[in-house]
Amino acid sequence: MSSTIPALDTPTLDPAFAERALNTIRMLAVDAVEAANSGHAGLPMGMAAATSALWTRHMRFNPANPGWHNRDRFVLSAGHGSMLLYALLHLTGYDLPLDELKNFRQWGSRTPGHPERGHTPGVETTTGPLGQGFANGVGMAIAERWLAARYNRPGFAVVDHHTYAVVSDGDLMEGVAQEAASLAGHLRLGKLIYLYDDNEVTIDGYTKLAFTEDQYKRFDAYGWHVQKIDGMDGAAVSAAISAAQADPRPSLIGCQTVIGYGNPQLQGKPKAHSDAFGAAGVEATKRNLGWPLQPTFFVPEDVQAFYRQAVERGAAQEAEYNQLFDAYSQAHPELAAELCHLLAGDLPEQWGTSIPNFDPATAQATRNASGVVLNALAQVIPHLIGGSADLAPSNKTVISGSGFISPDDFTGRNFHFGVREHGMGGILNGMALHGGVIPYGGTFLVFSDYMRASIRLAALMGIRVIYVFTHDSVGVGEDGPTHQPVEQVAALRAIPNLTVLRPADANETAAAWRLAIGNSSGPTALILTRQNLATVDRSAAGVGAVSGTERGGYVLWANGDDPAVVLMGSGSEVEIALAAGQQLAAEGRSVRVVSLPSWELFAAQDAAYRQSVLPAATPKVAIEAGITLGWERWVGNDPALGAVIGIDHFGASAPYKRVYAEFGLTAIAVAAKALELMKG
Repeated sequence: MSSTIPALDTPTLDPAFAERALNTIRMLAVDAVEAANSGHAGLPMGMAAATSALWTRHMRFNPANPGWHNRDRFVLSAGHGSMLLYALLHLTGYDLPLDELKNFRQWGSRTPGHPERGHTPGVETTTGPLGQGFANGVGMAIAERWLAARYNRPGFAVVDHHTYAVVSDGDLMEGVAQEAASLAGHLRLGKLIYLYDDNEVTIDGYTKLAFTEDQYKRFDAYGWHVQKIDGMDGAAVSAAISAAQADPRPSLIGCQTVIGYGNPQLQGKPKAHSDAFGAAGVEATKRNLGWPLQPTFFVPEDVQAFYRQAVERGAAQEAEYNQLFDAYSQAHPELAAELCHLLAGDLPEQWGTSIPNFDPATAQATRNASGVVLNALAQVIPHLIGGSADLAPSNKTVISGSGFISPDDFTGRNFHFGVREHGMGGILNGMALHGGVIPYGGTFLVFSDYMRASIRLAALMGIRVIYVFTHDSVGVGEDGPTHQPVEQVAALRAIPNLTVLRPADANETAAAWRLAIGNSSGPTALILTRQNLATVDRSAAGVGAVSGTERGGYVLWANGDDPAVVLMGSGSEVEIALAAGQQLAAEGRSVRVVSLPSWELFAAQDAAYRQSVLPAATPKVAIEAGITLGWERWVGNDPALGAVIGIDHFGASAPYKRVYAEFGLTAIAVAAKALELMKG
């Protein structure tokens, strides 16, 4: 290293060099946004000093190995300021060449408009929808602390890192962030440190238009460690981070910044948030900051050398850690081996053999069967952890014999998420993104609407999160239409890369859990009943094997190979379809009953298999206690050959059997419709 290049952790940089280093970040953002004619340069210009202080003086990371598991996590929750992150990643030596910054927001580039996990090296989570990154960071901090409680031993802190984030006024306004902040304060997540870009500006104008409460007092009330500093002063930011690291509470560091700093016309004004500077504005900014007009995307050699020291430092930090882990492996070989498997995303060998088979003589709600399966899996999968949004007794999501996480004890495996469905969704995503755990969360299906944005992002990122949604239809009964979901299953099926499983009985529920645990490329939603369902006798004549669940749809029962009609359904309505089929069979009809627990898995099968289950020219009747939208995909669009019995309206408050009868969700109705189609 040249003597003219200061070390990364230099407490006080030469003012001229420090400003040149910060202006490099700022002008990379300005040039990228101008080249794309799209994006947000204002935030990177205001937060350059704060994030540079964090990345150079405090964060532990290895640009050559972005997945080093003991790295500090950094979340840009204010994802619209993505060029701030891309500039830092490029300058500190991640595999993000300058050409990628020049192609900001363009087709095929690794610098999309908002950061995307798995798309750009060093990006920990997909952000943009405000508040989500905030909640993800809480989940990451929870996973870190849980793993530390389970695997660290005296002298061997093998899980020991911080989670940092840049959050904006918009993040703090979003409800998902407030739900997550409340839980983080309760749990005293001391390794969670957020830099709040307090620039008093949003898209509509100044924050005083709609955001006037004292957010610092609010976070103090949540139980956070709160500081308010000059965010344009890197030394002040660094001192605040050190103070935050020493405090046992999660920390919010209010960085008072100037949005669009350096632009003489726009700095500090709402138009600096996302308005394009234009050629004249870019020139004025560069002249104001003493920056060369050409070339664009200019990185001074000494500035690049300064930031690139992160490569050597990161390699040394990881090497030092590896020595610690080698010693840990010698002292605690079983723990070390287990931790390595968990962090690699591996499952124990033969884990599936723990899944129980249910006696066909027993009728039970699929939520109850789910609880049994969950507890069986928990015995062999040590990192299966989760809880419920204050509905654990109803969702059957408690792992028996394991304690609940509390501020003073993280050794349990059960979480009290509180009545915070959306916060739970974002936190589950963060836990999965951190790695080392398989998180699940439960609530009533109707409340999946509260967490839809988090579910969508889990699917977009392709992460393993398991949702346990119970009380899945008008079968909820007396609670009435506010709690009776009718459109939620269809809405979940509409999310790409989300596997939705609505099992028809206890053994399909067991198979659904097997699929959920094995699905490492996306989230899974288990849709479960409140009411009891008969367990199908799989040994009876004509009954298909439960393994058909893995293909999303299969012939559950038939009384011949050439059906005159196919009856199909999902979940609790399969029982109705089966009763109708057996009624028709008693009348001499050839009938096939199909269970379709997962449209996504069935659609992924080859055409020959789908045709073998649902013959194209055969009349079909589908039944589901929800809206009929989408079922035409399986029954066809010809009303003479296909019909759907469902509920294209809200439910009603009454005992569930009366509700089903009033809405025509009966075997009699299914059989009558089948006869009508066969006669046609």
